[in-house]
Amino acid sequence: MDLGNRVALVTGAASGIGRATAVALAAAGATVAAADRDADGLAAAVRTIGSRATAHQVDLADRQAILALRDEVVAAHGVPDVIVNAAGFDRAEPFMDNDDELWERLAAVNFLGPIRLTRAFLEPILAAERTVKIVNIASDAGRVGSMGETVYAGTKGGLIAFTKSLAREMARHRINVNCVCPGPTDTPLFATLPEKVREGLVRAIPFRRLATPEEVADAVLFFASDYSNFITGQVLSVSGGLTMAG
Repeated sequence: MDLGNRVALVTGAASGIGRATAVALAAAGATVAAADRDADGLAAAVRTIGSRATAHQVDLADRQAILALRDEVVAAHGVPDVIVNAAGFDRAEPFMDNDDELWERLAAVNFLGPIRLTRAFLEPILAAERTVKIVNIASDAGRVGSMGETVYAGTKGGLIAFTKSLAREMARHRINVNCVCPGPTDTPLFATLPEKVREGLVRAIPFRRLATPEEVADAVLFFASDYSNFITGQVLSVSGGLTMAG
């Protein structure tokens, strides 16, 4: 798979699935604009990737910071050929224990963040009459629900619906918009869950193990490549068979 001469923007690139995706895209030949709010993790990711990556610190809950990121990336690399919205966060706890601050942060980062970033970059892309592969990282929690992650699941379900609707609007511009939904994955986020919850999830997976971030990145790589040129508005689960929804 050759992504040479292409520019890929990856949010959430400091760790987990975002980092694995940034590494995979660079290994396929892309120049990667790696974005995250975690400066130290971002610097480490860029060191791992090497000269094919640049680091861009951003808080996706800050709309002005997203516009600044857009201007910074376009100035450094031109408009991207691939956009991967991988940044996100969660805090597992019963819905009735949630506070309003958590809801607002979940919505700002997991839902409005990808929306604002996508809109910001589509402006110069459409103006230049360029195409782009947009890949959103949602979650199977957004497809089937998840106890202790009710509002998180809601933001991911919203991201899935956003993906499908945007794909319809952008099809006339030959812009592909697709969604990857990981199941339980061996990431720092998964490690924050209570041990009993982690064990129960692993037992529920038919493959009896977690996904690796690299396995999720492989699905993103497919959507970012020419192999997906006639595919848009689709949702792909990477869950070891945990979810088999059509």
